[in-house]
Amino acid sequence: MGMLARLSPDVRQYLVVTGNYWAFTLTDGALRMLVVLHFYSLGYTPLQIAALFLFYEIFGVITNLVGGYLGARIGLNRTMNIGLALQVIALLMLTVPAEWLTVVWVMAAQAMSGVAKDLNKMSAKSSIKLLVPDSQQGALYRWVALLTGSKNALKGVGFFLGGGLLALLGFTGAVLVMALVLAAVWLASLFLLKKDLGKATAKPKFRELLSKSRRINILSGARMFLFGARDVWFVIALPVYLSSVFGWDFWMVGGFMACWIIGYGIVQSVAPSITGKGAGRVPGGRAAFGWAAALALLPAAIALGLYFELNAQWVLLGGLMLFGVLFAVNSSLHSYLIVSYAQADGVSLDVGFYYMSNALGRLIGTLLSGWVYQAYGLEACLWVSSAFVALAALISLGLPKAAR
Repeated sequence: MGMLARLSPDVRQYLVVTGNYWAFTLTDGALRMLVVLHFYSLGYTPLQIAALFLFYEIFGVITNLVGGYLGARIGLNRTMNIGLALQVIALLMLTVPAEWLTVVWVMAAQAMSGVAKDLNKMSAKSSIKLLVPDSQQGALYRWVALLTGSKNALKGVGFFLGGGLLALLGFTGAVLVMALVLAAVWLASLFLLKKDLGKATAKPKFRELLSKSRRINILSGARMFLFGARDVWFVIALPVYLSSVFGWDFWMVGGFMACWIIGYGIVQSVAPSITGKGAGRVPGGRAAFGWAAALALLPAAIALGLYFELNAQWVLLGGLMLFGVLFAVNSSLHSYLIVSYAQADGVSLDVGFYYMSNALGRLIGTLLSGWVYQAYGLEACLWVSSAFVALAALISLGLPKAAR
């Protein structure tokens, strides 16, 4: 505690925000794995399990848009704490007797969890803008990359945590333990988070939900296609393919994807070094185009490898590793640019609008992943992914070439 007291107020707030985000992310990843494993054991197909998360994604789109407005009106400390509280409620909804766990009930709990997750993420990303001086863009990039990368690494850890808790405590016990721990984090956050963090000086009107900034609109469009490109083959098509074609059991599929997410998060954390921060350069729109253009080639190359019947495991798994590295750099770069572009006064309005596009891309990708894979197979999903990333690259040409 003495060491914490010697830190600057901004650093202490960053640590509180990051700690909240980490705690939430662990429960979010664990809950996803718990639901997948539990309902898989009950005989649900992968596509039926994916449907349980449909409201999670839909409400993410709505929450990011409305959540940014709320953050500007009532403060980011409140929206973050509301997100934590809603996740506790969502977890407790799943502790009811087994006969109450109908598909509709679970989808409702997942909808609440989706609202909670995006309130928490929007609040965390927006807060950093206010804790780093605008003149220190290099530090801003580094802090955003660390927050984003650590979140995704911990989400992968959450996958393992969910499986472990399920084995030790059963579904209800595991969810209850997570609810109690997160409730303790929420109570601490009520006292530690700075009041009125991110509250706009002038009350924004509801019609101001949509961004008026050209560069934020362009970046948001690119982000939508970027994340649609990932989820169109990663969310449903890839796990089903690994299980049905490679013959992997569910634990192998879940463990592999957890490791992929952890590695993806680690690369995100060091992205500033990869994109030139170590040489004193802060990336701008030109870098966003270049990294997206490089990524666009990869799904197409994997699809060609599968089409020409090269060793499928080497082509797919090796390609997936490279995709994770390039996608992580793209994602971290985008996360920095939105925080850099956003206005400090009412920052959550800009960040919320941007992450609404992110959630919309995930939703589109998830829906296409099930439909395209079922109708045309994994190769078609990869071609759609390549086209989406190419669109993200082309849209990025409209961004300012250099960093501000």
